[in-house]
Amino acid sequence: MAVYTNVSEQQVSSCLQNYPIGQLVRLKGIAQGVENSNFLLDTTQGKYILTLYEKRIKREELPWYMDLMQFFAQHHIRCPLPVRTKEGECLIELNERPAAIFTFLDGKEVSEILPEHCFALGVSMARMHQVGLEFKRNKKNHVGPDSWNALLEKSVNHGHDDLIREIDPVLRKIIQSWPTRQEGLPVGQIHADLFPDNVFFQDNHLSGFIDFYFACTDFLAYDLAIALNAWCFKETGEYLVERARALVAGYQSVRILTEKERLLLPIFKMGAALRFLLTRLHDLVYTPSTALVTPKDPQPYLYRLRYHQLNKVETYEF
Repeated sequence: MAVYTNVSEQQVSSCLQNYPIGQLVRLKGIAQGVENSNFLLDTTQGKYILTLYEKRIKREELPWYMDLMQFFAQHHIRCPLPVRTKEGECLIELNERPAAIFTFLDGKEVSEILPEHCFALGVSMARMHQVGLEFKRNKKNHVGPDSWNALLEKSVNHGHDDLIREIDPVLRKIIQSWPTRQEGLPVGQIHADLFPDNVFFQDNHLSGFIDFYFACTDFLAYDLAIALNAWCFKETGEYLVERARALVAGYQSVRILTEKERLLLPIFKMGAALRFLLTRLHDLVYTPSTALVTPKDPQPYLYRLRYHQLNKVETYEF
């Protein structure tokens, strides 16, 4: 979450007249994250999240995200739900941005990640993947492999040339090795951004997932690879094997990976490291200085990428 576009209390108070959730008590910008503008919204009836969608989100795809979250919630995958206006609409316009109000999900990011947290994440991710197979509307992954060359090129000549020279040949090798849909790997709805700050725990139990705005239809094992990168490394690049074993064990307690998924997990982990390296580099270059957001450092994902290049087979995860 972040704030790129500000809104006033007067604007939000006026907006709330269209909702059955009471009157504004407090409005506070949320600085974490990188994608949209988010505010904690306290009303006379409870806590909510107000989201203004910024340029990376395609306006015409917003109903897909709303419907996916609604679908998951109906099938016992806990996540925020869009609040409908008195006219039954999920989306409104605010400050020339599409916007929505969501229910507040109790819980918070864990302060110290333990293997049991990783196991719980694996279980819930696999359940989400299984449930998502019944959601039949597909959406393209807009930061998938076919976007990586363009992301790299946009960062050229902005003071990161040594980094770009290092990752350019790796990018080409990963894209050449990336599987196609015709190869028969399981495909479904993935979150594609299950970092620790998007996974909430309450009383040491996983209470739900937030921030579905990278969700898409893609290889299920790629989602697992993203989580292994996000949860199982130190920032200095050391791989935390016990966390990885727990995450994969939790996942496979619900859905067993196919043999082909296991074989391709190393390339998925390399691709996941490269994807977040590229988007972090892009955001470091292009985030406006006036935005209430701190761009994330791409360096830790360079360390992950280097690690995966040297350790392509890690059967100890299983």
